[in-house]
Amino acid sequence: MSVAMQQPSREDFAALLEESFRTNEISEGSVVKGKVVAIEKDVAVIDIGAKTEGRVALKEFAGPNRDRELKVGDEVEVYVERIENALGEAVISRDKARREESWVKLEKAFEAQERVNGVIFNQVKGGYTVDLDGAVAFLPRSQVDIRPVRDVTPLMGVAQPFQILKMDRRRGNIVVSRRTVLEESRAEQRSELVANLEEGQVIDGVVKNITEYGAFVDLGGIDGLLHVTDMAWRRVNHPSEVVTIGQTVKVKIIKINHETHRISLGIKQLLADPWEGIAARYPVNAKLKGRVTNITDYGAFVELEPGIEGLIHVSEMSWTKKNVHPGKIISTSQEVEVVILEVDQVKRRISLGLKQTLQNPWDAFAEKHPVGSEVEGEVKNKTEFGLFIGLENDVDGMVHLSDLDWNRPGEQVIDDFKKGDIVRAQVLDVDVEKERISLGIKQLAGDPFAEAGEIKKGQIVTCEVLEVKDGGLEVKIVDTDLSTFIKRNELARDRADQRPERFAAGEKLDARVTQFDRKARRVTVSVKALEVAEEKEAMAQYGSADSGASLGDILGAALKAKDKK
Repeated sequence: MSVAMQQPSREDFAALLEESFRTNEISEGSVVKGKVVAIEKDVAVIDIGAKTEGRVALKEFAGPNRDRELKVGDEVEVYVERIENALGEAVISRDKARREESWVKLEKAFEAQERVNGVIFNQVKGGYTVDLDGAVAFLPRSQVDIRPVRDVTPLMGVAQPFQILKMDRRRGNIVVSRRTVLEESRAEQRSELVANLEEGQVIDGVVKNITEYGAFVDLGGIDGLLHVTDMAWRRVNHPSEVVTIGQTVKVKIIKINHETHRISLGIKQLLADPWEGIAARYPVNAKLKGRVTNITDYGAFVELEPGIEGLIHVSEMSWTKKNVHPGKIISTSQEVEVVILEVDQVKRRISLGLKQTLQNPWDAFAEKHPVGSEVEGEVKNKTEFGLFIGLENDVDGMVHLSDLDWNRPGEQVIDDFKKGDIVRAQVLDVDVEKERISLGIKQLAGDPFAEAGEIKKGQIVTCEVLEVKDGGLEVKIVDTDLSTFIKRNELARDRADQRPERFAAGEKLDARVTQFDRKARRVTVSVKALEVAEEKEAMAQYGSADSGASLGDILGAALKAKDKK
């Protein structure tokens, strides 16, 4: 008995064709939609079509920010790893499906530089892990907040925005930042706050932080810098002298940089400027007292009143101490008397003098020791041009080489002196303006040329031999303090007698003055010139043509005449 087969209707054929198409669409490595057909203990059975089912652990449907309970009939997307395993079931995964879906969305957000939402759910070495709706990203510790965060617990499990810094799909790496989002939000808030502020505006703020150079003041969501120089008109060594953290202060907005959002604040600008009318209050040459506030290499600052300081330059500290650090003359907090030297209201500078409160020691010296008077002092230094003598009130006088001795060169005489010797000298000149005192040692002994009387060229003088040398004789003119040197060739008319060894120290001899110049301080004498002159004189006196006397007779007569005299 044959049984006729029932032909499928057109509708059944269309359903079968659609099912055939669905079966063909399922491939390994793809994401497909499926329906939950059963839940067994900790596993969900999901039909992915073509009568193909797979099992997915329920824990894959749980996780951060996913509180909805899975139930039969729910439609979900899963990732197909294998279409059929040994049990005839498909191997599918909800986690991988979610991850694939998330990566596509995240890549688009990364390219568009858009923020993405995620949840911090675990702590790892160097940072934290963030669930970006299935994809796991790394959040470095430095990118959690603008400032270091000690405890991240309050931030975990909370959905919040992140900025993707880097993505590598091949390695499955995603790096995100929460700090970037906060900075952008903060910048937007700062822009809005800065737009509502104006230069010159007076506003209340709270001191948030104190540094060496100033304090940061919270102006209601944005910080301004109150620099230490703008805290008070007086010198402030440290900001903590004026403000404390948490203190509410009234400040004036000095400057706003709309590009960098930096705001400069001031307190002293709300107070009267003490420099107004300063010249009238501090006239030049006025003498007053002040307190030393700061000492530097180039001088010391002295507070004359709160907000007004003047500078004593190192050159105005002492008349005599020229190369000494200011700290060795005065000390910080010391009260000193000063003189106003200059006031510049525009540059806000006052020049002060400390040495001007004392008498100029060169003035005092000139009054007490006029030119010509004698002084006594210690040899402080020897130089190539003279001696420096220490005098009273720490001033020095100088004895030039030319003022050491009348007869000997200064280069020789200076070797007779050494440091520490006490010497007497005569004041030759005092230049108060140049702070110079000229002294002379030889002047105390008198000028031998001035005391030599009327010695003239051609005069016959008696000399005493002081020293016999190979080149001649060192002699002194008797009855004077003049000494000179007779060269060998001036010792006699005859060459055979021009021998210095003929004479001895202490012996006296006559000579003729051949040069005497008081201005040039030079005197020379010659025995030879005397003998030549005497010969001429004898010839003139005894050498008449009619006498018939020989030259020897004439000279003999001249010598006898000289001996009788």
